[in-house]
Amino acid sequence: MSIKASELILNPDGSVYHLNLRPEHLASTIITVGDPDRVDSVTQHFDSIEFQTKKREFHTQTGTYKGKRITVISTGIGTDNIDIVFNELDALVNIDLEKREIKDQLTSLEIIRIGTSGSIQKEIPLDSFLISDYAAGFDSLLHFYKSEHIQYHKISEALVKHTNWSPLKSRPYIVRCNETLFNKFSSDNTVRGFTATNVGFYGPQGRVLRLPLQDDDLNDKLASFDYNDMPITNLEMETAGIYGISALLGHKALSINAIIANRATGEFSKDPAALVNNLIEYTLGKLVE
Repeated sequence: MSIKASELILNPDGSVYHLNLRPEHLASTIITVGDPDRVDSVTQHFDSIEFQTKKREFHTQTGTYKGKRITVISTGIGTDNIDIVFNELDALVNIDLEKREIKDQLTSLEIIRIGTSGSIQKEIPLDSFLISDYAAGFDSLLHFYKSEHIQYHKISEALVKHTNWSPLKSRPYIVRCNETLFNKFSSDNTVRGFTATNVGFYGPQGRVLRLPLQDDDLNDKLASFDYNDMPITNLEMETAGIYGISALLGHKALSINAIIANRATGEFSKDPAALVNNLIEYTLGKLVE
């Protein structure tokens, strides 16, 4: 069945609407970053760059690192952008854009997120690399898709009970990374994480400027939550959406965070730029092992 023009929007050159990409521009291995300027920080390590484009917050470059073809794309902030980026990446490889039909043979992409995050556990050291094994989504993105089969409902139920979660908020969903990628990127230099993906930077992450919070103790409740020796480790804004949409579409995804802040101790990294560059080099090295 042909997908309607209003559902799969293409630009006049045949590229997908938001990302401005055509299938030939995309590698099967993709690195996502939140900040558009961080794309250059990754590709400065490449041997060559064959393609680049910019549209809105979505900046993309495809090139080669030590013989491996890789695409680097910025998503911007939040799971609403993840919904756009990951659906359009999937469309590039799994939908015939001319016929507007889903292909018979589907392609599974390998997607690595390089991001920054704040720890809520004092034991997790500043300037460490944290790999998210599980993620809790406090947004509502996955509830708009048939996603019950990829969610860990017992963990969600325990989290709702522990935090006395307000029924006015979206019910947390719990999803997991791709196990193969987790094992590939884990090392003595990384920390295993259970990441909370928030819907905002200020109130949703317990920051108070002028607006009072619905739950002043939420961060403390999250920090004290522990499911089978698996505490929530850090806060950020994309990972749960990445894991959820990737799993539904059949792609492999992993989120790696540079811990630039520790909310429990009030510390902030003295050189976050250097830390992120170290994480970039670590990630690229693992991709070509």
